[in-house]
Amino acid sequence: MVDQQTAFLKLLQLSSPTLPVGAFAYSQGLESAVDAGFVVDTNTLETWLLDSLKLSLMMLDIPVLSRLYQGWESKDLEAVRHWNGLLYAQRETSELRAEDQQQAVALARLLADLDIGQADDWKTDKTACFLTLFSLAAVAWNIEKEQAAYGYLWSWLDKQIAAAIKLVPLGQTDGQRVLSSLLPRLPALLEQGLACNDEQIGASLPMLAILSSQHETQYSRLFRS
Repeated sequence: MVDQQTAFLKLLQLSSPTLPVGAFAYSQGLESAVDAGFVVDTNTLETWLLDSLKLSLMMLDIPVLSRLYQGWESKDLEAVRHWNGLLYAQRETSELRAEDQQQAVALARLLADLDIGQADDWKTDKTACFLTLFSLAAVAWNIEKEQAAYGYLWSWLDKQIAAAIKLVPLGQTDGQRVLSSLLPRLPALLEQGLACNDEQIGASLPMLAILSSQHETQYSRLFRS
C-alpha cells in the first residue's frame, strides 16, 4: 500500500507533462478554433476552455473517471469495459478517437513496465481510452478519487494552455493568467461532475466536433488533433 505522501507524488508524476504518452502532439480541436478565429486572445481562450470544462469534462470525463475508478477498485472489469466503451463512443471524430487511443496505449505500456499488471491487456486495445488507464494508475498508486480528478483536470488545462501559447500565440505570462483565472472554478465544477448520475453523462460540444473534423484536412497545422 502506497502512503499518502507517496500517493501525492505519484499523482504529480501521473499529471506531469513529461509523462511519455505523447500528449504534447495534440490540441483537442484548439488549433482549428484558432484557425477559425474563435480563439484570438486570453479572453476568448478562457471562454473556450471554460465551455469545454462545463460542457464536456464535467459532464463526461469526470463522472466516467469516477466510475472507472470504482470499477478498478472493486475489480469489476465488466464495468471498466462498459465505461471505457461509452467514453470512446463520445469521442466524435476520428482525430479525437485516435488521440485518446494512442495515449491510452502509451500509458498502458508505461504502467505495465512499472509493474501494474492489469495494464497488459490494454497495450493493443483499439478502443482504449486514456482515462481508463489514468484511473487504473490512480487506484494502483492509492491516489484518492477526488485528487485523481483534480490531477486530470489540471493536466488537461496545462496542456491546452501550452498549446494556446504556441498557436494564438500568447506569452507565457498570459497563459499563466488564464490558468490562474480558471483554477478557482475547478472545485465547484468537479463537485458537479462527481455528482452526475448515469443518465446525465454525456458531452455537448457540437462546434468542437465540427472544428475537429475540419482540422483533419487543415492546410497547415502543428498538432495531430
